[in-house]
Amino acid sequence: MQTTLLKLGGLLAVATALNVVAEGAGAQSYPTRPIRMIIPFSPGGSVDVPGRIVARKLSDFFGQQVIVDPRPGAGSTIGTEAAARAPADGYTLLLTAPAFVISAGLYKKLAYDPLTDFAAVTRVGDGPCLLVVHPSLPVKSVKQLIALAKAQPGQINFGTPGNGTSPHLFGMLFMSMTKTNMTHIPYRGSGPVTTELISGQVSVGFPGIATVLPHIKMGRLRALAVTSAHRSPQMPDVPSIAEAGVPGYEAALWLGVVVPQGTPKPIIDTLNMEINKVLQSPDVRSGYVSIGFDAAGSTSDAFGAFIKSEYSKWVKIVRESGAQVN
Repeated sequence: MQTTLLKLGGLLAVATALNVVAEGAGAQSYPTRPIRMIIPFSPGGSVDVPGRIVARKLSDFFGQQVIVDPRPGAGSTIGTEAAARAPADGYTLLLTAPAFVISAGLYKKLAYDPLTDFAAVTRVGDGPCLLVVHPSLPVKSVKQLIALAKAQPGQINFGTPGNGTSPHLFGMLFMSMTKTNMTHIPYRGSGPVTTELISGQVSVGFPGIATVLPHIKMGRLRALAVTSAHRSPQMPDVPSIAEAGVPGYEAALWLGVVVPQGTPKPIIDTLNMEINKVLQSPDVRSGYVSIGFDAAGSTSDAFGAFIKSEYSKWVKIVRESGAQVN
């Protein structure tokens, strides 16, 4: 009996060792084929552009192509659902933004849970959005916009890339903190809303810097403030919303990479290490600065904790604002 137990114990130890070796070998050989990066926002927008910068450099580092797969629509939920249903094998990445957690409060039913259906890899960037107006709107400061919005409740339109997107909730937070009421006009992506802002079909927006900076320089749009707590180095003359008259306002456009829950930890560790290396590359860092972003980088655990804190923050704001999408 004792001899049999010893043999079983030995076999178990060998099996365990073989599993460890197999896992390690899998991580060392990964990736062996192209990787798909789902970006659940429209091409050319404030999330898509920095995502493509990372994807191109990561392709070089891995020696395997990282293919950008844009899946815009429904406040980023279409692309996010596709990522949640993908195999947990490291060959599908999802580029996330605040809408990843905002949607949990905005939509009554989601086909996924942002906290349980995904595993965090790393935070990749941070950047402010801008509070911009069409030049035809007779305001040149945040205080003037607040005064006009209070004098004309519901008569000023603000456009966003869609329900549940970061600009949507940044606008809702602004109205909540200023006790104003503007009419939300959702579009299908950053491109369409930028076009409508430039034409004056909507008067106010909260786009990413990269999306509208050329139009601001040409006088097609007027920048009133940045949404972050501090001024952007790219636009040092533009105040933050907080210093321009709304103390305590802060809403940043963060970006990060997650994978389907169940992805092997060695693969997550490899992705974390390589993406963080990408973010330290001088060309990536300068590319980010040129579009108003700072390259980030973090441990997987730190990014996971950050997602949970953002979830608590934005779900609370959504509920307080009464915003909802059926």
